[in-house]
Amino acid sequence: MSELIMTNLIERQRDWSLETFGPGRATDRICAHIREELIEITSTPDDLDEWVDVMLLAMDGAWRSGHTPGEIIRALHRKQSVNSSRQWPEPTSDQPCHHAV
Repeated sequence: MSELIMTNLIERQRDWSLETFGPGRATDRICAHIREELIEITSTPDDLDEWVDVMLLAMDGAWRSGHTPGEIIRALHRKQSVNSSRQWPEPTSDQPCHHAV
């Protein structure tokens, strides 16, 4: 997905969220909503819409904490590169798998 498309997606989500929920950080509200969505994902793990709800809420939290669409996109690329360069153990259960230091 091109950076322009991602920027437009984040801006469209931001505009809708501002109009619908108003301004402000809303960190507690967004985190509580993410926790609710995670419970829904646990119940219906194949429901793509539930996974996307978490992504949209995460983007909402990122711009509401002062980050521009460009910064969010660069952070996604950077974090993916960081995670790709880390050493990861083989998963042995359905528990979180943490990278080595």
